[in-house]
Amino acid sequence: MSRAESRRCTPVTENHWRATPVIGYIRSVTLEGLDLTALDRHLRSIRIPRAGDLRAELISGGRSNLTFLVSDDASKWVLRRPPLHGLTPSAHDMAREYRVVAALADTCVPVARAVTMRDDASVLDAPFAVVHYVAGRVIRTSTDLETIGRDDIDGCVDALIRVLADLHRVDPEAVGLNDFGRPDGYLERQLRRWGSQWELVRRPDDPCDRDVRRLHSTLAQAVPPQSRTSIVHGDYRIDNTIISTADPSVVLAVVDWEMSTLGDPLSDAALMCVYRDPAMNLIVNMDAAWTSTMIPSADELAHRYSVLSEQPLAHWPFYTSLAYFKLAIIAAGIDYRSRMAGGEAAASDRAGEAVGPLIAAGLHALKAT
Repeated sequence: MSRAESRRCTPVTENHWRATPVIGYIRSVTLEGLDLTALDRHLRSIRIPRAGDLRAELISGGRSNLTFLVSDDASKWVLRRPPLHGLTPSAHDMAREYRVVAALADTCVPVARAVTMRDDASVLDAPFAVVHYVAGRVIRTSTDLETIGRDDIDGCVDALIRVLADLHRVDPEAVGLNDFGRPDGYLERQLRRWGSQWELVRRPDDPCDRDVRRLHSTLAQAVPPQSRTSIVHGDYRIDNTIISTADPSVVLAVVDWEMSTLGDPLSDAALMCVYRDPAMNLIVNMDAAWTSTMIPSADELAHRYSVLSEQPLAHWPFYTSLAYFKLAIIAAGIDYRSRMAGGEAAASDRAGEAVGPLIAAGLHALKAT
């Protein structure tokens, strides 16, 4: 899909942001991880219109990138930055996240409008990215999902899968992302990356170590030819999107692009399906919307993706097993950051309990090959 072709798609207009060129004043406040005085100075230096005091609140944080809602009297923005503790290599790349959002602005893939990014600590104490706020509904929990209503959930799921299929159709070169990642060898690199990540985040004498290594070795010996190359999100599920409050079948924005790259679209689709596993509730520390029985099964999600993307699910057991492996290491990484933070976070976090079941599921999935 070229940029010219993508502009003919129906635009997303329910982002409800506005900016007025009025000089404002900063409320001198430093939240943990966000210095509003420094941010205000930066916004003014790049001529972002300001009106009134700059305010902020933490939307989410602790397990991945910190997300803040920043506003003044006229505008709202969303700022994301890496977590405060337990950073792991390449897992919190602000420049990558910002670049893909900016590149997809004129395509059929709905994204928030890019504002500014710094990939160093020259403004805040860490890299960060800012996009315009998108007003809509974020469905995180099973309770949130119930507010949609069972009759509308199916249409919402179809819309989510269609957006993922649309993403995988975008021509990386047409949107300036032809160098966003190596076009080949994605599956092998994923195995190396998450295998090396395990060495960084595993517990001393980790009881899962033997099975993790067995799954990694088995996957390495079963890598199929890459299905094709596309932009992949790397973390796609309902709570990484913003849904229209008026119509649940409309996706207003896809968010949380920190894992995006060029890769194999079937790997992206498989992870979306594996996120249906109940172990996700341990990772996100809630009854997640995507694990709810109101969402179609993983097999049904896979089938719908295949139909909407017009792509056969060749070597699907491998892709599913790789997704379980990746999710298990992500869970171990969350557990690692909690241990590094200590205190209440370490005491209440149960993500580490998901590692064993996810690795077992990955081993079981390969038996279908």
